[in-house]
Amino acid sequence: MRDTPRLDDVFGALADPSRRAILARLAQGEATVGDVAAPLNMALPSVSKHVRILERSGLIQRRVEGRRHWLRLRPDGLRTAGELLDFYRPFWEASVDRLAMLTKELADGDPSARTGASEDRG
Repeated sequence: MRDTPRLDDVFGALADPSRRAILARLAQGEATVGDVAAPLNMALPSVSKHVRILERSGLIQRRVEGRRHWLRLRPDGLRTAGELLDFYRPFWEASVDRLAMLTKELADGDPSARTGASEDRG
């Protein structure tokens, strides 16, 4: 896994719904700051602050042409988050599989499933 400060920056950037909306727009292709600001219904300085946070976290990059600032996703930035999630995926899947099995046993009326469930909580 990558270094923790970078990971903290990535997840901090992803924590905000406005920044996730910007990323969703950029997933469709490169866009100007004005393009990503339009659907957010917020002042341009606020959008610029979100853009700077996304840039610092490595999730997007900016290209300047005259007065226009073009933004695009940086796939390697999202890879940082994906690596952490992939690391924990086997745990989640095993937990979900155990829950599904217990739920099925309870639905089928298996009395040992109820006993096991109460013992696990104890």
